[in-house]
Amino acid sequence: MDNASWFTEVASEAGSAFSLKVSKKLHQEQTPFQKIEIYQTEGFGNLMVIDGFIMLSTRENFFYHEMMSHPVLFTHPDPKIIWIIGGGDCGTLREVLKHQQVQKVIQIDIDERVTRLAEQYFPELCQSNDDPRAELKFIDGIEWVKQAEPNSVDIIIVDSTDPIGPAKGLFSKDFYRDCCHCLTEQGIIIQQSESPLFHMTILGDMRKAMWEAGFANLQTLFFPQCVYPSGWWSATMASKNELKTFRKNDSDNKKFSTNYYNSEIHQAALAQPEFFKKAMQIS
Repeated sequence: MDNASWFTEVASEAGSAFSLKVSKKLHQEQTPFQKIEIYQTEGFGNLMVIDGFIMLSTRENFFYHEMMSHPVLFTHPDPKIIWIIGGGDCGTLREVLKHQQVQKVIQIDIDERVTRLAEQYFPELCQSNDDPRAELKFIDGIEWVKQAEPNSVDIIIVDSTDPIGPAKGLFSKDFYRDCCHCLTEQGIIIQQSESPLFHMTILGDMRKAMWEAGFANLQTLFFPQCVYPSGWWSATMASKNELKTFRKNDSDNKKFSTNYYNSEIHQAALAQPEFFKKAMQIS
């Protein structure tokens, strides 16, 4: 935070920066894994920053949490068992548990302090933490997947930070191979895949690693996220089988409210920009 009370995240690789006007710092601590800061902003509510990178704010987190959850759940034909790797702020957990057919959600985040601070400063995201279908584990998600039984999970949501620090291994071929092993035959993994404008190298390497790990079909979806570099974000789904199933009727008639997601957004988010198709050699 500079002397004028603006928190600024610099994306040096793109010659870009994003700033938010801050009223005060609410909390700061160094955990065994990362530095966590919480700010009160003038226009975006509370702000969580990890190792200098913006994670979420009160005002706009619904874009990310809804698009990491509902497209993949409405793509899977019958999602019952869900794992969330990361996701310590619990916003994705809340969205997943809106789907009544889901029987069990296990959230695996290595740093318990992220969740405890979310409970304090973002309580609206943690409303479903006590749902009997939810289980919170504060362990290494990479090890959890590596030791999992084959065919034991329908959907894996990798709600991770950028591929640095504790999250670096979540973007590797070995991790994706382990995910492929423990997913059911119709199982799907979805992972946040950075900005398609600023981070095409990361996105391309990630998709390549997924292919090489054994996933036969990939779909990248796009959505706005104004507090992240470029303001344009993506998530990538991968499956051993087809990803063409979309339970549109269920999406149209969902029994819960959303701020951004609906069936039209779902379909539009899968449209591929020309530069992306060319870079990824998608016809």
